[in-house]
Amino acid sequence: MFAAPRSIDHLPLDQRHKAWLDWLEELSLSASVDDQPIPRGTMRLRAANATTRLADISGTPQHIVPIRRSHGILFALVVAGRGRLVAPQQAFDLADGDMMVLGTADDWSLTFRSDFRVFLLQAAVGPLEARLGRSGIRLPKVLGSTVVAAVAKSGLRTLGSNLETSGAADLTAAEVALTELVASALLGEVCEPAGSMTGVQAAHFRRVAAAIDARLSDPDLTLAGIARLEGLSVRYTQKLFERRGESFSDYVRQQRLERCRIDLADPNHARESVAAIGQRWGFRDQSHFSRAFGAMFGTSPRRVRRARAQTEETYPLRGKPDGRKTAAARAAPVLQAPVDRPPTVRARERTDHWHLPATAETVHWGFFSRSLPPVLRVDPGDTVTVETLTQHAGDDWQRMVAGDSGAESVFDWSPEHKRVDRRGAGPANASIFGRGAGEGFGVHIMTGPIYVRGAEPGDVLEVEFVDIRPRPSAAFPGKAFASNVSAWWGFQYHDLLDQDAKRETVTIFEIDMQCPAAARPLYSYEWQPQTDPFGVVHATIDYPGVPVDHSKVSHRDLSGSGVRIPARMHFGCIAVAPREADLVDSIPPGYFGGNVDNWRIGAGAKLYLPVAVQGALLSLGDGHFAQADGEINGTGLECSLTGDIIIKLHKADDACPTFLRGLNSPLIETQHSWVIQSFSHPNYLKDLGSNAQSDVYKKSTIDLALRNAFRQTRRFIMQSYDLTEDEVLSIMSLAADFGITQVADGNFGVHATISKAVFEERDHSQRTARP
Repeated sequence: MFAAPRSIDHLPLDQRHKAWLDWLEELSLSASVDDQPIPRGTMRLRAANATTRLADISGTPQHIVPIRRSHGILFALVVAGRGRLVAPQQAFDLADGDMMVLGTADDWSLTFRSDFRVFLLQAAVGPLEARLGRSGIRLPKVLGSTVVAAVAKSGLRTLGSNLETSGAADLTAAEVALTELVASALLGEVCEPAGSMTGVQAAHFRRVAAAIDARLSDPDLTLAGIARLEGLSVRYTQKLFERRGESFSDYVRQQRLERCRIDLADPNHARESVAAIGQRWGFRDQSHFSRAFGAMFGTSPRRVRRARAQTEETYPLRGKPDGRKTAAARAAPVLQAPVDRPPTVRARERTDHWHLPATAETVHWGFFSRSLPPVLRVDPGDTVTVETLTQHAGDDWQRMVAGDSGAESVFDWSPEHKRVDRRGAGPANASIFGRGAGEGFGVHIMTGPIYVRGAEPGDVLEVEFVDIRPRPSAAFPGKAFASNVSAWWGFQYHDLLDQDAKRETVTIFEIDMQCPAAARPLYSYEWQPQTDPFGVVHATIDYPGVPVDHSKVSHRDLSGSGVRIPARMHFGCIAVAPREADLVDSIPPGYFGGNVDNWRIGAGAKLYLPVAVQGALLSLGDGHFAQADGEINGTGLECSLTGDIIIKLHKADDACPTFLRGLNSPLIETQHSWVIQSFSHPNYLKDLGSNAQSDVYKKSTIDLALRNAFRQTRRFIMQSYDLTEDEVLSIMSLAADFGITQVADGNFGVHATISKAVFEERDHSQRTARP
């Protein structure tokens, strides 16, 4: 069984098309893509047995068709996306919530015109035919709007949403239940005669099939007995089977064998012997049972049982096993990657130098949007000096806002008005909690967006950080200040030594602008309920930019603590606009960058981001004077920063460096290292469905982030340095440092750092070997 997500984006470019087709082939499907040789997609697959599989498939627009070499059935629910199902003499337009019944041996095609997500259950076709009272059902079908169809859709949605925790027993039970529900939903749509049967005869056969189904375990089941129970003559009942091209005994044997197959693959029956299962379903003779089973399924009952056992991991992790059955990880297929050395620092192509100040007119607060009008338009190669403001400046207004015209305009808030009203991706009317426009669902003050001319989806934006420096205080010459908050969203909040004294603590740090190499704590205070200028009381730090009334808090002097925090200046939040939604919370990071919170993106570093919308729409904010890996108490050392950046563009063509082709997550390059960044859900906006921006906070784990970082690193090294998977796995364990970036941002981050020196000799040998 396999449940961990397999993403095309985790593979080198030349592996992707074959891998996607291989994965679909496990479901008796194939695919083609118009004007896009490399599909993009993610698949989760869990198998109960040879014929029962559950899949969660997400992908870009493509055509899906059956391979038509097996006789099975697929129950498919469209979770998201728009498509069209076409078969001879029929066609259906599909949208979210539609459920299809597809035959893998039939002629049909499924075309998705947009990004899509589908839950799919693969099952045997025999039970459905039996319940419908006919063989050779005319498929495909799309379920109508009946109550039983709604129940079937809900059942498949629940099953797909819980794929990671579904066991083989769940899948076999679901196969039986969904078959019954779908059969009931289809009865009104398959009333046409099957073969030479009339409608009345088909209805009689359904009665006969139901009576047989209820008595399959009776070894003395006879045609005469069934006919008597249903009030039909023996001859008429026999004719019903003949019109289907089979006999009563053939039909009963097939149904019994199908039930045996399900039980053999079900872990709940693992302690029963093969003979006991055969006897339960009416087989008195074990040798006859084995011969019949082999003739129908091409394998023996014992091999079916062994195949099930081999798909279960006994010890999913080192240490004492917990007794639960977990999915076995399946390695991605291995192919060769092209040779192309990742470049080091290249010559800059400066054209213009722009200055982008931080004012109420040039910032957006707490969200990203593909619809935001740009505040600056630049050409690739341009240099931009970008001012940013920390959302925590209100923690000490006197030191971080007062007298600073840009900061005063952004934080301007009185009982009569609020200059920057929306602060977050929530509703503008504060209809959920009444805290304020945006509701605080997103907190970072972002300067931008910057439109990069020529940037198109599929390209890669390069941001080189030439210099980063603190923003001086207007009221305290020669000083800058920063805030760190032990917040309610931090890792520490539910693990304090005094569990009865939950608290949020703000610590203000001072930076000497003459030597900004370190920050020293100045004072701290415990957050007390604050009333914002509109009269809303904030018992916790639940809305960004609330000015703190220092008459309501008690200061603890820390100036003599002797603590010194070394500078690691960087922008915690750097993003291009995502394409999946129009208003995106700035807190969870993703493939588009965002709140990455990796201190390695400092002066001298480069950040590569995949472009998702026209012009890229780059924004920067969340300045950190320092931060450690983990961001354990919820924030970094939040500080208003100014940075000089060079913006470059790598087009998605043959000139694009190999290591950037197909980039689907932030990549960091320093002078000496590569830093591959990943998250629990690299594209949570697509992968987690319509409630992604809330579910990401509930469904993120370090395990998922580490798994994705491992796959991203494997792909990067294979593709960049032309190494095999086995070579790369060894290198990763010996030379790649995996670290926790942050556990504070809803979508947990894990990064891998690997020195460029590991590949220096290989780079040299490749260069000398080239003509």
